[in-house]
Amino acid sequence: MPHKIGFVVVSSSGHEDGFSARELMIHAPTVSGWRSPRFCPFPQEIVLQTVERCRIRKLQLLVHQYMISSKIEFYVSESLPEYFVPYQAERFRRLGYVSLCDNEKTGCKARELKSVYVDAVGQFLKLIFHQNHVNKYNVYNQVALVAINIIGDPADFGDESNITSREKLVDHYLGHNPEDPALEGTYAGRSDYISPLDDLAFDMYQDPEVAQIIRRLDERKREAVQRERYDHAKKLKQAIADLQKVGERLGRYEVEKRCAVEKEDYDLAKEKKQQMAHYRAQVYEQLALHGLLQGESEVQRPLNLPLQPLAHASSPRCRKPVPSLPQPEDTVLENQLGEPLLPEHPAPKCSAADQPPPAPGPALQSTAEALPYDERPLPAARKQPENALAEPEASEADASDARRGGLAGQPEALTEKALREASAAIDALGETLVAGAYSKTWSCREDALLALYRKLMEMPAGTPKEDAKNMLRASVFLIRRAIKDIVTSVFHACLKLLKMLLTQYIPKHKLGKLETAHCVERTLPSLLARTGDSSSRLRVAACNFIQEMALCKEVRALQLVPAYLVQPLKANCSAHLAMSQVDLLARLLRDLGTEGSGFTVDSVMKFAVRALEHRVYEVRETAVRVILDMYTRHQALVLEYLPPDDSGMRRNLLYKTIFEGFARIDGRPSHAEIRAQKRAATEEAEKQKKEEIKALQGQLAALKETQAVAEVGSPGRKAAPPDVPDSHFLDNLCIFCGERSEAFTEEGLDLHYWKHCLMLTRCGHCRQVVEIASLTEHLLTECDSRDTFRRCYRCREAIPKEELPRHIQAKACSPAKSEKLANRCPLCHENFAPGEEAWKAHLMGPAGCTMNLRKTHVLSKAQAPPHGKGPTAARSGLKASSKIPTPKGGLSKSSSRTYCRR
Repeated sequence: MPHKIGFVVVSSSGHEDGFSARELMIHAPTVSGWRSPRFCPFPQEIVLQTVERCRIRKLQLLVHQYMISSKIEFYVSESLPEYFVPYQAERFRRLGYVSLCDNEKTGCKARELKSVYVDAVGQFLKLIFHQNHVNKYNVYNQVALVAINIIGDPADFGDESNITSREKLVDHYLGHNPEDPALEGTYAGRSDYISPLDDLAFDMYQDPEVAQIIRRLDERKREAVQRERYDHAKKLKQAIADLQKVGERLGRYEVEKRCAVEKEDYDLAKEKKQQMAHYRAQVYEQLALHGLLQGESEVQRPLNLPLQPLAHASSPRCRKPVPSLPQPEDTVLENQLGEPLLPEHPAPKCSAADQPPPAPGPALQSTAEALPYDERPLPAARKQPENALAEPEASEADASDARRGGLAGQPEALTEKALREASAAIDALGETLVAGAYSKTWSCREDALLALYRKLMEMPAGTPKEDAKNMLRASVFLIRRAIKDIVTSVFHACLKLLKMLLTQYIPKHKLGKLETAHCVERTLPSLLARTGDSSSRLRVAACNFIQEMALCKEVRALQLVPAYLVQPLKANCSAHLAMSQVDLLARLLRDLGTEGSGFTVDSVMKFAVRALEHRVYEVRETAVRVILDMYTRHQALVLEYLPPDDSGMRRNLLYKTIFEGFARIDGRPSHAEIRAQKRAATEEAEKQKKEEIKALQGQLAALKETQAVAEVGSPGRKAAPPDVPDSHFLDNLCIFCGERSEAFTEEGLDLHYWKHCLMLTRCGHCRQVVEIASLTEHLLTECDSRDTFRRCYRCREAIPKEELPRHIQAKACSPAKSEKLANRCPLCHENFAPGEEAWKAHLMGPAGCTMNLRKTHVLSKAQAPPHGKGPTAARSGLKASSKIPTPKGGLSKSSSRTYCRR
């Protein structure tokens, strides 16, 4: 059977001062583990040697909360050379690696326990740590390991196959069938069973001394099973479960003491030490009292227990026979174990000079309790006479004292004061049940409430109303008392009982609204008080129950809960109570509204306005939410309870938030948004004016350069028409559309290019004036927003990047053709005849592009100049020329089709 394997650290590549790798050999709540040097080179490695050659089955790593390696590799070896440095890598066999979480989700506050299942034989284990995860806490780029645990089988009898065959042979001769479903999952039926006591979490969160005692009790439990003393084994199992809680508590105390020492708070450290000693003495006294470890010296000298967390082998196959401990008589011991180890009674008072301060003793109850351990009260043990268990006969007085002391499963007898106080409840429910509700033992109180729950559920529907009413009022009396209980399970039991009364018991017996109102009025004030509890679990449970109770149809009709919630907050109420009340008001207001719910505009607004003055920020913030919620329902009425919206009141941040919230609800911009819009509009207008001036200047310079180049002309250009001198061919002419006009002076051409030329357009993203024919290339290569466009492989046009997937998936675009076969218009997305002249016919002709916004309804354009003197020739000349300078703000660097930049 796999068990914990002890090991020693052979070597490590380095460590920070005080965090040696040898720390990994100790498992305890206060260990610090290994930590690499600061700014160390990677990878880092550690070599471990197990105490025996073994077959490793499982590795457990407890990783640091923020010094986390990105990856850890594992290597195993049978042996090492006599010299250890340098290590020979070929002697190690690689098993694999594990990746570790960067721990960002927990804010680097939780440690990861990583379990790795392997199957390898060897005696040396090498761990290689790779580069660390980067976070704000790990400023020195270190990696760390808090603890490592090795679980495996001894491998002294040959290789892995021999071990497996030997186990099967033993099972065959013993008559065990490993595949028997009846044995699956049990200790005796699984050869790979790993004891929970061998788990790394057990040692890392348990006090070492208590862990030793638990292991010894576990050995005795197995011996009892072998001897078929099952009752005794059951009691030992219960004691082990209870002692695990004790060990966790002592381990937590030890950590708190260590933290106090590090902070040099020696008074707190001394107090924790005394608290641990007192608590430990109580536990060991009860262990000795019940004879759990009779014959062992550890109980007589509990503080001198050897600390051996790793030298443990729980496998029956590999442990030498342990002589059985002296056993008391079965009947006596089992009767003793039937009681809690530490009865719940206050310890006798002692002076502070003679005794350490009293610490709560452990209430060692059943592990089946669903209550979290931290929420259970741990009353101190009442010191009993030494011969109390030795004398089989006792007097009546002793028996009475024992009953009042709270034997296991029996509540204490009621005091005279309790008898007078609960007389009506006793008459209706019986003294036994009421005594359980008054018991000092929390489990008795919880059992009493659950018994009452079952009793009321089983009452037949035909019960006389008077009897049902008396039972109800007696139950409410006990519920009021249980609501104030500090134990979470008791509190939840009373809430369960109260919910049953309101939703099932009263309707079942038709008791009417009067009894419902009695239940709510008697319990609601106490429930509201619990919403201010220091325990967050109790606060949340109380708030959720009040909300659920208010929404119950039997209670909703009475409108009682809203009346309690709108009561003004007291000046001295706790922050938790104020926050819970305001939060409950907001939640119920959202669920119930103000129509026939008990909430009125007057009561809610008075409460909310007063809550705006509370000292706690969360209360004020929730009150603002309540006011905004009310404004959505009753705008005019809400404004009557608030001061006017003026500049003086807006200096108050809360009222400024409220009025801006009103503006958002109304759909109008807030004052800040209006000011920002005005400022942005002014800045935009000034910027646009400057850009237009700059663009016009650039256009003028570009036009002059273009005309100068055209006048020089190219050798292949044909002569100008006879009526126009060659030197003045481009005067008053648009070189793109071919239109000639006396108005086309330098300024006139600028205006024509900017607004009217049918061959040009303005880019909607960068405001450049470009030829329509080159608009696609401009968007993909020149435009300031070119990074936001991508080319469609089907239509070859520029499509916004975020729309491209939908565009391609829709398949609505027509495929583009080769430039030799057709041109493609980026405006109407149509293919037409190829060539430069075809662009003019398509963009200017009446039957051409229908999406050219500059085209007028009646096209009375002059005919294009003869071939070689028109805009095509000029455009060709521009494209052929490589010496044309690019003026700032003028022609684009990469395309002669771009005219200007705004």
